[in-house]
Amino acid sequence: MTDTAFAVPATEAAPRWPVRYLLFIAGLGGLLYGIDIGIIAGALPYLEATASHAWQLSSQQLGFVVAAVLLGSVLSSLFAGLIADLIGRRGAMLLAGLLFTASIPIMALASGYTPLLLGRLLQGVSGGLIGVVVPLYLAEVLAPERRGRGAAMFQLLLTIGLVLAALIGLYHAHAVDAASDSVRNLPLVQQAQQMFEVKDSAWRTIFWSCLLPGVVFCIGVLWLNESPRWLVQRGRLDAARRSLQRTVPASQVESTLAQIQVPAVAQADGKRDRLFSRRYMVPFLLACLVLAFTQATGINSVLAYAVNILNQAGLPGAAANGADVAIKLLNAVMTVVALLLVDRKGRKFLLMLGSGGICIALLASAMLFFKAEQGRADLQPQLQQMVSSDRLQLELDPSRWQQLAGARMRSEQPLQLTVSYAYGGFSDVRSLRSDNASDHQLLIERDATVRADSVIGSFFRRLHLNPFPDPVAAASAPLRIDQAWLGPVPATSHGWLVAACILVFVAFFAVGPGVCVWLALSELMPNRIRSNGMSIALLINQFVSTTIAAVFLPTVGHYGYSSMFLFWAGCTFVFFLIATFWLPETKGKTLEQIEAHFR
Repeated sequence: MTDTAFAVPATEAAPRWPVRYLLFIAGLGGLLYGIDIGIIAGALPYLEATASHAWQLSSQQLGFVVAAVLLGSVLSSLFAGLIADLIGRRGAMLLAGLLFTASIPIMALASGYTPLLLGRLLQGVSGGLIGVVVPLYLAEVLAPERRGRGAAMFQLLLTIGLVLAALIGLYHAHAVDAASDSVRNLPLVQQAQQMFEVKDSAWRTIFWSCLLPGVVFCIGVLWLNESPRWLVQRGRLDAARRSLQRTVPASQVESTLAQIQVPAVAQADGKRDRLFSRRYMVPFLLACLVLAFTQATGINSVLAYAVNILNQAGLPGAAANGADVAIKLLNAVMTVVALLLVDRKGRKFLLMLGSGGICIALLASAMLFFKAEQGRADLQPQLQQMVSSDRLQLELDPSRWQQLAGARMRSEQPLQLTVSYAYGGFSDVRSLRSDNASDHQLLIERDATVRADSVIGSFFRRLHLNPFPDPVAAASAPLRIDQAWLGPVPATSHGWLVAACILVFVAFFAVGPGVCVWLALSELMPNRIRSNGMSIALLINQFVSTTIAAVFLPTVGHYGYSSMFLFWAGCTFVFFLIATFWLPETKGKTLEQIEAHFR
């Protein structure tokens, strides 16, 4: 595959609207990818408030629901290159759109943990396909001087997807707040029941709102032209010629087709290059490192858990959702800035600038949370004494909150109780607030914590390996309260300071890694290993993201939010060093010139 074939002089009249259309539809895949990541942020507070009671979901299971999109991306990324080679770039995008559309009713109609997890997994499989195939498609179709803007368009629509998800969450946050005000004078039990129904309806409606973009993407892909390079590799020269007629001037079609055929013939006649050939190892590893550390900044978890993070920082419900919308809007605006800069300043400069700014913002957030978490009281001995018959039931009315706080916290601020507990190897975290009508009782029981043995867990135990807890041992294990921290919810001003740090974080991410990660994925990979190499690099990217999202809730419950932000800051500093000392500049170079650099 050669990139010089598409280096058409700007003065010649290339078809304008077909190129804009393919950019829009390919970028629309970014919209679905953004919705995949962002929609859970608005739905999670209501899902956590209802499903944890109705279905007895643990914080770990809720973490899996959040991370399922990323896990699905891991699974599909492994085979995305093979699928794109087998059914074509357009066919793979259509498959991604159909999977996304099918996932919506599965989630919105879910009546338990399994269908909810399945729907999120399907969304993730769709996102993994999009993350590989769309950048691959754009790299094969666009000229070198347009590749940066093509990747930026994908990222821009991704951020618009995040904004759309945040706006949906904000609308429902106002609706839930209004419902909360209307039931304030009812008895406590009736308040809890009515708010349960309102919040249950809210998260289901949020998921239903995502159906239309998936349908539009599926229909739009049907009129998208296939990659000429893929068609040439399959010997479909007439189809490749028709595809080129939609992207290059008529006078350039035959010469462009001839240039594409040269490497395709050479590849067919020679031996097939192995993915891990020595000459490909350096660019392959660099691309994998860039993608891994992009996720190690914590961006996906920050976007997915934004409302939870801001609530914990001190912002009330609607204010946290409003700040979440501001975060997603800034992400989109700064992506437009990146679109203007990426082909002028270059990828290396933007990655250095972005990773440096992210590191500072994360350190500031960690310090703010560390200061807020310093004033908490340890109630572990007190709650452990309240355990009876291996269960704990504690009614949390205003007098009980004040009794727990004692003389240490006679404040007008709401209080928050975070309890970490375990039955044998099964652990969980519960977080309750005095200003939340749903949190009128702390109830810890074995049945809600110890889950049935899984096929995977049973398999590992037969091998005498124990990466999963044993439900047989946990069935008789006593309830152990590991930690119980009580402290005032931080002031609203503290919440806005954390929101400001996250805004700075997102701004620098959008300008640097947000756009450059897709370019690194498609540009650094040599031509002959591009589809499979991109699959593995994105697999690593999604594995890192999935792991962080899955451990987020248990980690912040056990060790506080400051620990998570500090970890992300350390990873981002390593990212800065990689961008500064190892990454070459690829601005304005053909794919072959980039490959020659590493030789």
